[in-house]
Amino acid sequence: MTVPRSYTPPNDRGCDTLVRMHPDSSVPDRDPTDHAPSTIHSDINAALNAEIESALGGMNAEEILFATNTPRPTARVPGANPIRRTSGGRQLRTGTVMEVRGKEVVVEFSPKSHGICPLIHFETPPAAGERLEFVVERLDPFEGVLILAREGMVSKAQWGDLKVGQIVEARCVGMNVGGLDMEVAHHHAFMPAAQVDLRHIEDISVFLGQKLECEIIELRRNKERMLLSRRRVLEKERKDKRDELLKELEVGMQRTATIVALQPFGAFADIGGVDGLIPMGELTHGMIQNASDAVAVGDVVEVKVIRLDLSAIPPRITLSRRQLMADPVIEALNGLEVGATVSGTVQRLMEFGAFIEISPGVEGLVHISEISHDRVFSTDRALKIGQAVEAKILSFDPQRRRISLSIKALQDAPIRQESGGRDGGKGGRPGAEDRQPRESDPSMRKLLLKFGGVGKDLKGGLS
Repeated sequence: MTVPRSYTPPNDRGCDTLVRMHPDSSVPDRDPTDHAPSTIHSDINAALNAEIESALGGMNAEEILFATNTPRPTARVPGANPIRRTSGGRQLRTGTVMEVRGKEVVVEFSPKSHGICPLIHFETPPAAGERLEFVVERLDPFEGVLILAREGMVSKAQWGDLKVGQIVEARCVGMNVGGLDMEVAHHHAFMPAAQVDLRHIEDISVFLGQKLECEIIELRRNKERMLLSRRRVLEKERKDKRDELLKELEVGMQRTATIVALQPFGAFADIGGVDGLIPMGELTHGMIQNASDAVAVGDVVEVKVIRLDLSAIPPRITLSRRQLMADPVIEALNGLEVGATVSGTVQRLMEFGAFIEISPGVEGLVHISEISHDRVFSTDRALKIGQAVEAKILSFDPQRRRISLSIKALQDAPIRQESGGRDGGKGGRPGAEDRQPRESDPSMRKLLLKFGGVGKDLKGGLS
């Protein structure tokens, strides 16, 4: 007898059990009730398990949950945007903000796919219905939602979820000659000194104990090896700022800049994503020998864009600090009068005179002929650098920014006798009566013998 495709065996508990058997299955021609209950249940369970496994296709529970929350691929629409990924390979998806729930933002990608992004990843809380792009970090199998992050934002690191290209928050716990020892998700990491900042830092110990945003550039879990780069994070931020700045930068614009390097020809300053050069003559008013005389690395200064060449690679930007500073010479000249006496310090000695600083940044020139009433053959014999002196203002020219001073004008001229005595006579020259005859001079005797003999009158002023 052939057994029907399905039948209902007797059940002492008063319920029916559906049994499905292969159409080709057969049993001896006898009453099905002759089967023992345990044998029937065993066959039923085996058949059910086989059918379930066939339907699942070998998927486990987590894979089923992810498949349920991930929308099925649809036919590509011409012109539609392809799936984007970060530099580390993580997927970027666009979703709709549903609500802000406490410190989390609930995002919907499809009716069956939702995610949660930390609120701290937003500068301002997003509005419901706003469509934004998120980085898919991982799937939470317990909650059945995707853990999201905003691109470029720091995510709380989990060792099992770390990937190359991911931006994480790392704490500096030590240092050595080659770089910094870091800690990420309770695991050791290392940051080479060249990856700490955009520019060389002499003393990297200043980062000890700090939490830094870094990018994972190498990860080997089997060897517990992880390399980090803070420089890449800063480069990305700098590039974004540079692109925005170059769109609006114009000649004559005033910017706040940070001095980043000193050179013999000037100083380089970061104006917010791009560097500009402040030439030596544009650093300050007056003359300086070195850029360090006016600024230092790390100083924050106000500058003005005076030249701009965006066609060059990199763009050439020339800045001026001097044009935004009050001119000390003009201010000083407004309070000066010809004939006034000023005090100052000798700053420089030249062959033609000495420069005297009469106020910060304001210098006047004392010509070599105005140093002393006596003849001065060299300025360094009469004055010394750093010497305090008093001088009289002879003249000043605001347009040419020149001040002429005199030291001897404040000194008494030496008294000269007009006649008589060895020191008398005009100019202090000996008088005629003090002149001595030169007959006893051997040279004179030879001349007398040659030109007429002793006692002969000679012309020409010889006596």
